[in-house]
Amino acid sequence: MALTIRKCTKQQEFYKAFEKLSAICGEMGWGDPHSYARGKEIYAACVLGHTVSQTLSGADAYSNGDPIEYKSTTDKNCKGSYTGISVKSTWQEQDKYLKDEKILKYPWHFYNRFDKGKMVESWKMSGQQVYNLLMPKIKSKYTTQSSKADPRLSATITWSEIKKYGTKVI
Repeated sequence: MALTIRKCTKQQEFYKAFEKLSAICGEMGWGDPHSYARGKEIYAACVLGHTVSQTLSGADAYSNGDPIEYKSTTDKNCKGSYTGISVKSTWQEQDKYLKDEKILKYPWHFYNRFDKGKMVESWKMSGQQVYNLLMPKIKSKYTTQSSKADPRLSATITWSEIKKYGTKVI
């Protein structure tokens, strides 16, 4: 009996790759690689030599046991958007939350830029430097944010801040 060889369409290639990524992440306990930026976090950890986090909340990866925060973009320059920051009752509580849960909890924050599915640039900045840059931005929004439909806070580490205070990794 003759074997019929069928040409694999791009759609077939895609869904096979999609399923393969899902299977690998399931085997490794990394969660869904297609959820939000999880695939980019896993990719970055592999490229940077970090350990992929086993959970979807908290650290994105670990380096020598220390939790790492990743921010990724497909823009022409690196940046780091810190969005959806919970609003606390007082500024003192807010500041404690920023220090203990959102920023200083991570000794290093990495800003990764992707182009055409590949990480083409990565910079790192200490958690303390990130806190020093974000805290005034968040504080200035703190008193006015509650009147908005979505009261959560946000702020961005800009490209000029990354170049000035960060260290290029890739």
